[in-house]
Amino acid sequence: MPSTHRFVRNRFLCALLALLALAGPARAGEMREVTDMAGRKVVIPADPKRIFGAAPPVAVTLYAIAPERLIGINVPMRGDEKSLYRKEALDLPVLGSNAGMGRQLNLEEIAAMRPDLIIAWLGFYQEKAKVVESFAKIGVPVIFLKLDTLDDYADAFAFLGQIVGREAKAAEMSAYIRDALLRVRKATADIPPAERLRVYYAESADGLATDCDKSFHTEPIVIAAGDNIYHCEQSSHVGMDKISVEQIVALKPSLILTQDKSFAALAKSSALWRNVEAVKNGRIVNVPHAPFNWLDRPPSYMRALGIQWLANLFYPSRFPLDVKGETKKFYRLFLGVDISDADFTRIME
Repeated sequence: MPSTHRFVRNRFLCALLALLALAGPARAGEMREVTDMAGRKVVIPADPKRIFGAAPPVAVTLYAIAPERLIGINVPMRGDEKSLYRKEALDLPVLGSNAGMGRQLNLEEIAAMRPDLIIAWLGFYQEKAKVVESFAKIGVPVIFLKLDTLDDYADAFAFLGQIVGREAKAAEMSAYIRDALLRVRKATADIPPAERLRVYYAESADGLATDCDKSFHTEPIVIAAGDNIYHCEQSSHVGMDKISVEQIVALKPSLILTQDKSFAALAKSSALWRNVEAVKNGRIVNVPHAPFNWLDRPPSYMRALGIQWLANLFYPSRFPLDVKGETKKFYRLFLGVDISDADFTRIME
């Protein structure tokens, strides 16, 4: 009897090994080599189903083209904006970021989500080797998306479309971005520097954090031919340079773009801020941010809509725009939602 059991067991093991040998080529066929936007050749799953975007610009881009493949988000979604989010992303866990936005990510937590691909941000200040080394600890391949400028997003969508098998959708998104850039640049290209609208970008509740005109954070202002009055070179990834009201008064902005709704009330009630030309003239404009910011934090393809809004705001006769109609079109294409007139009003508040 024991010899019979050994015989059966050996036959079973042989059959199992044969099956594994047959499965080998099939499993190998499920992988493919790609060249990412950092120029690296990487072997990844042929059809990755569970993907983590390691920084908000990446996650938001993946959200537009394949939201069902996201395993988590970087920062919490705002509860009052849930009607504007895709249903596929409403219950995703917050896993953090490796790019300084939100809490630092936890590798063990990400590993527990069983990702088969990590997509990282090839940003100005990201160290590729450290990012790759970090995720190598959990055995997950990493590819990079180059998202330094709005022009990069057109290429990034084309690349992502190949990764997730959504080439047609990606082509539509890339074409929209390129067309928006072309139209805005064409409409504003011949405005002399001295005649460009002087803009101050107020990013904090007190209005005293801003970014240089050469910072990637303020790229939309430059594309829309605004003169960001804070002229300097970007010195850090995070930005948010500190400035005084006295400096702002001296720089004489004609318009203030603010990321914090409470700032407008503060500026109007402050004796110091009332000396700023834009505040005197009631030219403080809040940047739309639902469900994602149109300009910055995080920088994203939302800028393709944001630059049109800015060009119309800065130079309405040069760049006439049906803002409501364009917003509905954009949200349908990139965010997968049909917004109502009431939604639009709330977004623009």
